[in-house]
Amino acid sequence: MTDALEDATGRRAGLPLFASPVVDDPALAGALRALHAALLDDRATALRRDELLTATVAAIVRRAAVSPVSTARVRHDAMAARARSVLHDRLTDDLTIDDLATAAGASRYAVYRAFHAAYGMAPSDYQRQLRLRRARDLIATGTPIAGAAAAAGFADQSHLTRWFTRYYGLTPGAYRAALTR
Repeated sequence: MTDALEDATGRRAGLPLFASPVVDDPALAGALRALHAALLDDRATALRRDELLTATVAAIVRRAAVSPVSTARVRHDAMAARARSVLHDRLTDDLTIDDLATAAGASRYAVYRAFHAAYGMAPSDYQRQLRLRRARDLIATGTPIAGAAAAAGFADQSHLTRWFTRYYGLTPGAYRAALTR
C-alpha cells in the first residue's frame, strides 16, 4: 500500500485513514473487481496487474480517505518514450511496471501517467496492440496461428483469438482466409 501511494504521490506517504471501513462507491467497486479479475487471470500480464493495483490504491485513497492524498500529475515525453522503447524492444517479455520505471528512471506511477498522457493508453494496452500487430503480420506471412500467438507473446492460440477478435472484429482464421481470397 505504501509503495503504491509513493508511486502515486511521488513522495513517501504514511498509510491513509478512512472514516468508515465500508465505502459505497460504484467506481471503486468496479476498480476493485477489475483488479481482482486481473490477479486471478493467468493470461493477464504482470504489467496490467501492476497498473491496476497502483491505480486502484490511488483511487481508493483519493476518493475515500479522510485526508485524500493528491497524486502527482507528471508528464514527461522523454520518460514515456523510454518506456515505449522498452515495450518495443522486449515485445514478448512479461514486463512489469517496475521494468518500465527502471528504464525511465522514475516511479511506476510517474511512468504510467506520462505514458498515458503521451500515447492515450496504458502501457499494457499499448503492449497488447504491439503484440496483436506482430501476430497479424506473422499470420499474413503464413505462420500457423498457434505459432504466431507464441511468437507474439500470447499465452496460447485462444488468448490470441480472444484479443484479435476484440480488436479487429474477426478471428485470426477468418483473417487468414480473407487474405487468401
